[in-house]
Amino acid sequence: MINRTLPYFLEDRTGLYTDSDYDDIYDRLFLRVDRPKPTESALTVYNTGRRSSSRRKSRPISTQRNLGIVLEFGTHGALGKVTFVDAGIHVPMGQYLKKTSMFGGSLSRKFRASDGQEYRWMYRNSSEHEWCCMDCNECIVAHYDLKPPDKPVFSMSGNILTVYEEYVGLAVEILASLIIMRHIEAQKL
Repeated sequence: MINRTLPYFLEDRTGLYTDSDYDDIYDRLFLRVDRPKPTESALTVYNTGRRSSSRRKSRPISTQRNLGIVLEFGTHGALGKVTFVDAGIHVPMGQYLKKTSMFGGSLSRKFRASDGQEYRWMYRNSSEHEWCCMDCNECIVAHYDLKPPDKPVFSMSGNILTVYEEYVGLAVEILASLIIMRHIEAQKL
């Protein structure tokens, strides 16, 4: 059977895991990652409900936004805790995103999502994607690709998080877990 659904192509506007908008190119979903205060080591991940723009910083963001998930990192780039705001649950990042094997690298980790299923992120595995998220049946549910530095810049950034339609209800969790994975890679944890 052929899957004829269209994935959500979320353009990562900056390519920075600490501050960016993720807007679906077909205007179906709009996610945001930012710091609540510039000096904090926390990041918030939430659905903005509207497309970002270059004037975002000059417009106040509604204080009634759905925060979704707060990521609080430790000192010197260490892993901290994940807070699921709606559920009021706090989990250490190392417990939320576990290594897939005792002797495996730290860039292959799994997490249990709110749907009760387990998903696994892998960095530059055998697929053509920078980051790939798979379910327990080895089916790709999401992947992330940064634009190669040698490619020209057009009207889009070229940084794309693709979430397959069946899993779009987990988009905030997928993005939050990807941010932690990118942090682990950047900090060489």
